[in-house]
Formats: sequence, structure tokens, C-alpha cells
Amino acid sequence: MSHQIEKMAYVGATPWHKLGSQLQTAQPIEIWAKHAGMDWSICEAPVRYTTDIEDSPESLRSVNDQKVLFRSDTKAALSVVGSRYKVVQPQAVLEFYRDLVEISGFELETAGVLKGGRKFWALARTGKSTTIKGSDVVNGYILLASSCDGTLATVATPTTIRVVCNNTLAIALGSTNESIKVPHSTTFDAHAVKMRLGIAVSRWDDFMYQMKALSRRCVKSHEAKNYFLRVMCPPVLAAPSTSAESNVANERALKAVQALYDGQGRGAELASAQGTAWGLLNAVTEYVDHARRARSQEHRLDSAWFGQGAGLKQRALEHALQLVS
Repeated sequence: MSHQIEKMAYVGATPWHKLGSQLQTAQPIEIWAKHAGMDWSICEAPVRYTTDIEDSPESLRSVNDQKVLFRSDTKAALSVVGSRYKVVQPQAVLEFYRDLVEISGFELETAGVLKGGRKFWALARTGKSTTIKGSDVVNGYILLASSCDGTLATVATPTTIRVVCNNTLAIALGSTNESIKVPHSTTFDAHAVKMRLGIAVSRWDDFMYQMKALSRRCVKSHEAKNYFLRVMCPPVLAAPSTSAESNVANERALKAVQALYDGQGRGAELASAQGTAWGLLNAVTEYVDHARRARSQEHRLDSAWFGQGAGLKQRALEHALQLVS
């Protein structure tokens, strides 16, 4: 099985996805680039094809409105994109944090690449931290990620990590995700994104107030079952040939999140989570981050942050907030 992560680095404790090599704290951006596999550039070249009619220069032609992106180190092709596609370099993602680390007290914790360099990210702790109840601590982070294959805009996402279980959750207020997205049709302006992030990070207290409200909302058994049904089995128009398979998968997922909520989840026994809406939410986030079936840990990370897993966690948050609205 091929690995999606080509290289990755982290500081401190092993991250929730259990991937990467450990660095000493307070390393410069250049060291991060080397050990996280981000010390290369995305290059561009015209898309060309041969007509194979005859062996002459005229048989080689170009596609004017497309270009191929490839790695500067291995020369491996990454994707074919439109001629107006604006590239964000892997090192630009790390460079985004330089002044945040040196001046604002941020601390890089993990960075790396997925899919052979088609997707890359860095995660930094902001210094924000809140205790939900008792010893249930949640820390604040900023996740910056981009891609060069059209699967992901450049996205800066305020993110929380629950210490007791390492569950990750993107910050949102109501049903509005606080992510800042810069499409590749426009130039990535790091300063403008930081200015907008300042507003998002300042809403940390508002978001944590809502999470504390979830920890105070006691949940009855029938409410828990209905919650998991709405989150894990949303109405879809399934094809008859796949409905039976989907039902089996849904039943398996429902049993898994119910078990995590009933006490098998890390931190499920804490007063903040036991029998509460906060516990419901964390049963789903733990399922996505740690228990959901995945081809590999790399696929799990990609899904949990950028794919179907991220959407599932967002839906879980929205339905949990409805319980306290």
C-alpha cells in the first residue's frame, strides 16, 4: 500500500495521527521545511502532445490554456491545471507562520505533505486554551493547508484539539465554519489572511462558551440515539444496488459512536462528557479521527481534515449546537 505522506515532522508528543519524525522545539522554519518534506518548489511547464504523424518538430504541439505542475526535486508530475491557476508553494505555507512564531507566541507542532506533494499543511498552536469542566482541556490551533491538484483551496482553519483524546474540530459559530479560503484563481496574500484570522481567533471565547454549554446539556438515551442517527445516517438518495451496503456501513458506524459515547471513548467518563451533548460531539470526532475505517493513517488524516471526515465532524457540531439553541 502506498503512503500518501511523503514526509512529515512534529514537536512534542506524538500527534493524533501517529505519523512523522520528531523535532526538538523552537526549530527555525528552514529546519521544518527540510524535515517536513517541504523544501522543494512547484514548477510549471506547458502541456504538450505529439500528433505521431511524422518525426518532425511540427508534430509536437502545445495546449495553450493548460500547464503541468511538477516537483523541482524529483521532476514528478503533480497535476495539470488551467493557465490562470495560481500556485502556492509548500514553503510559503511554513513561511506564513514565521512572524506568528517569532512575535505572536505561536508554536509550530506538525507539518507535512500528502499524496506525493499534491497537498501540504502546517499546524501551529496559538496559545489559546480553555478548560471545559474539571480537567477537560481544549487547546487552540491554526491549520494552514493548500494543494496543487485542484482538490483544495488554500485554507486557514482555526482548529481545536481536545487534550485527553486528541480529537480535532474546526472552530465554527452556529453553522458557519470560520475557515478562510483563498481559491487558486487568486493570489494568496498571507498578510490579508492573517488579518482575517485575527478576527476568527478573537472569537475563540465565543466558541468555547458554546462548547461549555454543550457540557452542561444533559442528554437522555433517546436523544443520543436520535442525534447519532441524524449525524451518521443523513437522508440520501442511494441507488438500489448500493443501499444494502450503505445500511450495513451505517449500522456499523452507529454502533461504534454509541460505544464511544457509552464509555469506550477516551475522556468519555469525564463529567464534561458523560451523558452530555459535549460527549455526543466527541464520540463522533473520536470516531472520525481514530476509529473510522481507513486504508491507512495517511488517508485518515486527509479525510479528517479535508475530506468526508471533516464534513461529518461539521455536521456533528451543527446538530450538537441545535441541542443548546
